[in-house]
Amino acid sequence: STGRRVSVVRTIAEALAVARAEAVDLMLLDLTLPDGSGLEILQELEGASRPRVTVVLTGRDEPAVFRRCYDLGCAAVLVKPVPARELLRRAEAWLSSSADA
Repeated sequence: STGRRVSVVRTIAEALAVARAEAVDLMLLDLTLPDGSGLEILQELEGASRPRVTVVLTGRDEPAVFRRCYDLGCAAVLVKPVPARELLRRAEAWLSSSADA
C-alpha cells in the first residue's frame, strides 16, 4: 500500500467530476477513453481543479502526441506497458518534486 487514496475513472465525464470535487495530486491519464481523448480533461480543467501532476500513459509513441501532452502541462508521457513497480517509484518522485514547486 502506498498510503494514498486512489480514484479510478473510465470516462472524461467521471474524471472531470472527481477533479472538480477534490484536490488531485497525481492523475495517470490514458489518452484513449470511451468518450474521447484524455487530453480533453486537461483542456477542461482550470486553476485549482487541475491535478498537481499529470502523467500520460499511451500506446502511441508519436512525437506530436508527446508534444501536445507537454504543451498541456503534463509532467511525463510514458508508452505502455509500464511496469507497476516502475510507475509507483516514479509517482513518488513526481509527487515529491511537485511539492517543492
